[in-house]
Amino acid sequence: MDGKEWKNKVLCQRKNGYDRFSEAERPAMEAYCTGYKAYLDAGKTERECVGESIRLAESKGFRPYTRGMTLKAGDKVYTSNRGKMLMLAVIGEKSLAEGVQIAAAHVDAPRLDLKPSPLYEENELAYLKTHYYGGIRKYQWVSVPLELRGVVALRDGTVISVAIGERDEPKLFISDLLPHLGQEQSKKPLSEGITGEQLNLLVGSEPLAGEEKERVKLAVMKRLYEKYGFVEEDFISAELEAVPALQATDIGLDASMIGSYGQDDRVCAYAALRAVMDLDDFSGRTAVCVLADKEEIGSVGVSGMQTGAFDTFMEDLCESQGVPVRACLEKSFCLSTDVTAAFDPNFPDVFEKRNAAFLNYGVGLCKYTGSRGKSGASDAAAELVARVRRVFDGGEVLWQMAELGKVDAGGGGTVAAYMANRNIDTLDAGVPVLSMHAPFEVTAKLDCYMTYKGILALYRDRT
Repeated sequence: MDGKEWKNKVLCQRKNGYDRFSEAERPAMEAYCTGYKAYLDAGKTERECVGESIRLAESKGFRPYTRGMTLKAGDKVYTSNRGKMLMLAVIGEKSLAEGVQIAAAHVDAPRLDLKPSPLYEENELAYLKTHYYGGIRKYQWVSVPLELRGVVALRDGTVISVAIGERDEPKLFISDLLPHLGQEQSKKPLSEGITGEQLNLLVGSEPLAGEEKERVKLAVMKRLYEKYGFVEEDFISAELEAVPALQATDIGLDASMIGSYGQDDRVCAYAALRAVMDLDDFSGRTAVCVLADKEEIGSVGVSGMQTGAFDTFMEDLCESQGVPVRACLEKSFCLSTDVTAAFDPNFPDVFEKRNAAFLNYGVGLCKYTGSRGKSGASDAAAELVARVRRVFDGGEVLWQMAELGKVDAGGGGTVAAYMANRNIDTLDAGVPVLSMHAPFEVTAKLDCYMTYKGILALYRDRT
């Protein structure tokens, strides 16, 4: 390096993305974000996200994978794991012995699940009891309009889809204390102001005529039976989720941001899905997209990233080419596409600005996540980070390095550790988010678009 070039190399990545953004790309960015907002509105649960992803993928030529299927370069296949996890692949010309390029995200999000016996009446008001899912701040979920979405499985095997509160339908609600009577509540720590057992959905107040006991509860159940055909006992085998009754929308006078529920991690899930759907060059390695469930509670269960479903899918693909799956995975690369925390000037004390992600600075690369002393982290090798830098720069992808707050402030994990446990080189990368895990989160359009560009660049990488 000559002259002052070495100084520029130190400072170049810490620029606002709009200082380097080509205006010629703005129409493509806006079109991408319009599609993303529609995806958010169509998928407010993990089941809905998988269903919408399949619909979009099939419109781009993807077809269900069946064991023993003969595959050739350019073939596009997918498999759904119990309707909650989705894996897609675009077969490349290179042998699977040379590894695959993977983008892995998750489609579950913090929410309120109904308990198995949820419906009750108290003082002539009907409620549904909930059990919160994932890391939420409970006080944020009161006094906001909510929807109820999911499925009810009857004993005869019939599965009924439920969507209550969408569009112009009546919404559900969790009450909070008025400030006039909330003095004692206000003295409590923020985490104790609202308890888990107080997150009860208000669902009715009008009694059923002709009944003497639990008249409001019976009126609610009558309406549910008339609309959906299930009885109270069927709550036992239901998966019903209360989610914010809010639509994705532009944020800011400049419309430069997106606000919505569930952007962690559907913002990266959509980017990974769009990238694999838009891949039109099959001369390289096979591209794989994984949209997993249960990340918010540890990636456990049959639809989480620790499940054997991903291994089975990869084994099937490898067997079709006579390649041992272990030989494929050890030469594969995974971009664990999960969100990171965006620096928030309202709460600067928990961030370390030199290593924080900023809105509009591009996709955030996280060499490691975890808590405090990197507990639970997948710590990517230096060579791997250098490779991603090279690919992103070659693809004109705006990026930044990021950590999830100060060392002792907390932390979190992603699916990266479970991919790395399979002997797959893995690096975390994703969109910076304001108010992560809140009922309404905010991202920057530029960062959303650059995450998509980054995943597509890695799918196309030939190194």
